[in-house]
Amino acid sequence: MASVVSDVPFLGALPKQVDVYEVGPRDGLQNELRTLSTPDKARLIAALVGAGLRRVEVSSFVSPRWIPQLADAEKLLGLLPRSPNVSFTALVPNIKGLERAQAAKLAEAAVFLSVTESHSKKNINKSVAEAVAAAREVAQAATEAGMRVRCYLSTVWGCPYEGLTPVQRVVDVVGQLKDIGFYQLSLGDTIGVGTPTQTAQIVRRVSELVPLSQLALHLHDTRGTALANALVGLSLGITTFDSSIGGLGGCPYAPGAAGNLATEDLVFMLHGMGIETGIDLPRLVEAGELAQELIGRKLPGKYLQAALGEREKQASRAREPASSQKEA
Repeated sequence: MASVVSDVPFLGALPKQVDVYEVGPRDGLQNELRTLSTPDKARLIAALVGAGLRRVEVSSFVSPRWIPQLADAEKLLGLLPRSPNVSFTALVPNIKGLERAQAAKLAEAAVFLSVTESHSKKNINKSVAEAVAAAREVAQAATEAGMRVRCYLSTVWGCPYEGLTPVQRVVDVVGQLKDIGFYQLSLGDTIGVGTPTQTAQIVRRVSELVPLSQLALHLHDTRGTALANALVGLSLGITTFDSSIGGLGGCPYAPGAAGNLATEDLVFMLHGMGIETGIDLPRLVEAGELAQELIGRKLPGKYLQAALGEREKQASRAREPASSQKEA
């Protein structure tokens, strides 16, 4: 049995340690209007690793025509120092993308597909059945090449075209994927519509097919419920959560809305609950400040803005002249 921190009556036993999977350099940057230079991306990733993040999704090997912000995947990987303690990964949509990933000496590939037909067609121009077949092909080839495989499922909570996603549909797709050889299945609330009770239903049903130890939650904060859903997942035994520095990125189906769960918000909550992450929160704030500087806009991460605001307040106080003492 995994070691746990003290029980919280309404939550039950909580894990002692959680794995934070950083997706900002990929899922965050692909939704930004500003395209960062390759050296700037490398600087950001170095700052994330320096803060203690050990799993970072750095890019995507989809066609540059579809995601021009990530067209430099090979060049970026060539700039990143490799360490046995840090795992870099990228999205790999097909065999051609896998060949590019292998040439870039990537050790882990992420396959991805949607649960709903409409989103699958809009996103990758494939039916769900065709997407399952493509994921199976890539996963098999990657495994044979000695690479680890992660699998993403999108629109698990809801779809921008079909509304609420029935839990049974999620279960049906997971049933078709469970033997493709992934080490982890990441369940995505792509448009940030999930609620805690819905999250509990999804996790409980999916965990009947895939062990909790192999599940991750990829939560978007479009409607402000990402942390609440993460807490439910945590209480049910999920120990891997995807997040993005500063909440970097957005939701393409809800312009102006917050995107991914902010890494520093997640880490602050976990540390406050006595759960270890191996991440240095002050250095994570520095990485968030760098991301904000590179992107050129204020990021939505709440802890980041609170920390930067407090620092500015302290600096302002230090600049004030000492109060003069009146003579008696």
